[in-house]
Amino acid sequence: MHVDLDAFYAAVEEREHPEYKGKPIVVGADPKQGQGRGVVSTCNYEARRFGIRSGMPISKAWRLNKTAIFLPVNHELYGEVSSRVMQILRNHADKFEQVSIDEAFLDVSGKMKCFEEARKLAESIKDEILDKEKLTCSVGIGPNKLVAKIASDLQKPDGLTVVEENHVKDFLAPLPVDRLPGIGRKTAQRMNMLGVRTIGELASSNVPTLREEFGVSGIAFHQMAQGIDRSDVIEEYAPRSFSREHTFEEDTSDERTVFQTVDGLLEEVTRETKENGFNFKTLTIKIRYHDFETHTHSRTMSLSSVSLDSSRQTAHELVNPFLSSKKKIRLIGIRTSNLVSQRRQETLVK
Repeated sequence: MHVDLDAFYAAVEEREHPEYKGKPIVVGADPKQGQGRGVVSTCNYEARRFGIRSGMPISKAWRLNKTAIFLPVNHELYGEVSSRVMQILRNHADKFEQVSIDEAFLDVSGKMKCFEEARKLAESIKDEILDKEKLTCSVGIGPNKLVAKIASDLQKPDGLTVVEENHVKDFLAPLPVDRLPGIGRKTAQRMNMLGVRTIGELASSNVPTLREEFGVSGIAFHQMAQGIDRSDVIEEYAPRSFSREHTFEEDTSDERTVFQTVDGLLEEVTRETKENGFNFKTLTIKIRYHDFETHTHSRTMSLSSVSLDSSRQTAHELVNPFLSSKKKIRLIGIRTSNLVSQRRQETLVK
């Protein structure tokens, strides 16, 4: 079972401020009359009707809808609500794996005899979260994590999709290939050039051809297209890194746009790192030019508990060499790694 809270940050804000109900809400930063820095952390479904999306520069979101309600990220509040929701989910699982502040996998195979029982459990969980936290979630149920994850995304918001084992291939077949994890827009376009547009077409593709075109990933894509996923629900998961990426709608060499995007991505990934109980020592910048040439620069700090200001300075210093190139930039990514548990660090300090 994969449970994903719907537009989590925005939904919490709407719950706290009933006067916002029905209005477009954008959580992330102050647009400052279209000149603000940072990116959209999340937005509700009303805002998405205007084309606003997570990861979009806040200035662009403001241009798309100047009457939307723009709010700063309230880390403490979202963390508290998430903890309570995750405890509800944990109480119903044989094994539980939280994968972010607003989503988790539940292995319920030990207590459920059939998929119909799992559906009833999911309905009960959705009701409990709505009753206790006044939030909706979308749930996908399947024979493995891959299918459950894809299923949870199909009927948002407040959805429930059940895919039984003997229906997996039929369920996946008509979906576009970019529904599979790891297949982004560019990879999907390359597949489209091979005549592969749906997961079903990918499942029936020639494996040597996929390997030749995509390397080892081609084999993995083919397996996923068959609905194959043998990964377990991991109760204690220690991430190695956290990352965010943004692909520009138009390739750019504008320094202001680049630094604004870097700052927004840094805020996002720093927040996620800390919300998961970690500090970081290594910061990595990834740049992909318009011709898909890709480079990374990293720097490791002596201290893991660094301020956002010092991290921003480091990120800018890592980006600067890329700006001297005459090439336009297509994608920017930021990754935090060399993680140190905040609890472990506090223990060492004591």
